[in-house]
Amino acid sequence: MPITVLLVDDEPLVRAGLRAVLEAQSDIEVVGEATDGAAVVPLVRELRPDVVAMDVRMPLLDGIEATRAVLRTVEGPPKILVITTFENDEYVYGALRAGADGFLLKRARPAEIVHAVRLVAAGESLLFPAAVRKLAAEYGNASARDALERAALTEREASVLRLMARGLSNAEIAADLVVGTETVKSHVSAVLAKLGARDRTQAVIAAYESGFVAPS
Repeated sequence: MPITVLLVDDEPLVRAGLRAVLEAQSDIEVVGEATDGAAVVPLVRELRPDVVAMDVRMPLLDGIEATRAVLRTVEGPPKILVITTFENDEYVYGALRAGADGFLLKRARPAEIVHAVRLVAAGESLLFPAAVRKLAAEYGNASARDALERAALTEREASVLRLMARGLSNAEIAADLVVGTETVKSHVSAVLAKLGARDRTQAVIAAYESGFVAPS
């Protein structure tokens, strides 16, 4: 089955460009388009896409609020890939904190766009660019530090979280730690449960906000 994608952007040229890039792939199908975040929830319920490629700055409802609305109201929500012009935009960080699964610049090369959609659909978040990691660290607070301490991660779980924060996939983490991918999946699940994180992205944000991992 192909990966189904909903495109959400108020610029027709951006949507047309993304559609052309994605539909050139045999394993990806664009099932719909929206010009504003206000239309996302009804379209997600109707089309049931695997991935929503979401602009963050839109005139009526921005990508942050649209992300929150999808995750709050849709059962079995899709993955959300934030697409924007500026990597150091606080809107991007806000969307990631709201629950978006990954990040992509509009100027990304076609191969990077395709890779991002496949990676997010598979449940492995994208590597945060340095600017976004720095923003996460700047939002650090005592509450985040306390939460990480209460999580009481084991030494192996802590190692896995550090590698997740570097953007490594399960297979890459397994190779780094010289263990099987199923073992890594178990550790990732344990990290998410202990941190109370919905997904990998939220766990990585917690790692940066708590100071457990420093931006490089």
